[in-house]
Amino acid sequence: MINIALFGPPGAGKGTQSKLLIEKYNLFYISTGDLLRKEIASETKLGIEAKSIIASGELVSDEIIVQIIEKTIKGNQGYRGFLFDGFPRTYVQAYILEGLMIKLNTSLNCLISLEIDEEESVMRLLERGKKSGRLDDNEKVIRNRLKEYDKKTLPVLQFYKEKGIYHAIRGDQSLEEVNNEICDILLEESRNSLVNILLFGFPGCGRGSQGMELAEKYGLEYVSTGKMLAEEIAQNTEIGQRVLTLYEQGDLVPDEIVVQLIEKKIENSKDVRGFIFKGYPRTLVQSYILDGILKKHHSSITEIIEIEVPMLELISRLDTRSKTDRCMPYDSSTERIVKRLQEHKNKTVPVIEKYQQLHGVVKIDGTGTFDEVSERLSNQVEKLLSKS
Repeated sequence: MINIALFGPPGAGKGTQSKLLIEKYNLFYISTGDLLRKEIASETKLGIEAKSIIASGELVSDEIIVQIIEKTIKGNQGYRGFLFDGFPRTYVQAYILEGLMIKLNTSLNCLISLEIDEEESVMRLLERGKKSGRLDDNEKVIRNRLKEYDKKTLPVLQFYKEKGIYHAIRGDQSLEEVNNEICDILLEESRNSLVNILLFGFPGCGRGSQGMELAEKYGLEYVSTGKMLAEEIAQNTEIGQRVLTLYEQGDLVPDEIVVQLIEKKIENSKDVRGFIFKGYPRTLVQSYILDGILKKHHSSITEIIEIEVPMLELISRLDTRSKTDRCMPYDSSTERIVKRLQEHKNKTVPVIEKYQQLHGVVKIDGTGTFDEVSERLSNQVEKLLSKS
């Protein structure tokens, strides 16, 4: 997902560039003024409240604005990202947007500022006024608007400069030159946008084999905490020795070890399109840890997929697997199989429910042959990659 804030003083060309960008990159256009008018026209609860405030001569509060933006983002997930035109307008709104993006498990990728000097802006707006007949496009009003823009916007631009996502473009170039520079910035951003898939499902649903297949097929890095721990043990690393001791004592591997391995995997994985996480997170605590790890690496969860298989078939599959060289420790008896399935239900299903509320979870039918399930998963991943 690519989220952009487009800034510039009146007359800088934001409107023209916005139209080009939303069409080229399949972005959803967010202008707080447009959203407010839509809510008022639709007579929604927020619209009625905003209309009453405007009628009394007051400004619509940030609390109402952020609710409308959140509703808009949640209701338009089919787009590649969002383009914010003139928002955030204040330093406080910059923090509000930051918090909202975190809540929605995404982030603002860049703020692009189209910069022109005051005289150029005045000249453009006066020319526009001659063509449109707009009464507010006279020199006195224009210069007041420019002063107001500078007063409110400079702290916002400084906020994003400090975050390292501020990009300035000379707005006095031709339309094509400006657009080309914006597209170069977005191309670089898209290269940094990893596709991160969480693959869920009860033990026996085929997560492991299907996850490895998808990773190889689409150039994604397969992340299995069990596999990484086994590799550390096989290589007799310091972490591997600690893990082996924990296994022998019957203790669980603490999250601090798993976090180190996941971070190392992300840092050492070059030229990959993203990651498929299998078997992690298993608990609510681990889900917050993973969100934090990805945020640290300027990334986020892209898609959550759950492979669904009926419980009786799961038990049958695990019982069959117990008689092969692929037998897992919890496959050795029916009692252990049922205990493992119950543990997944108690600990991991709440994680899936959390993601369902925040992002939505794609359910994939896990019954049928390996190839049939693989095709269903591949179709979903291809849709995802086409957006990215």
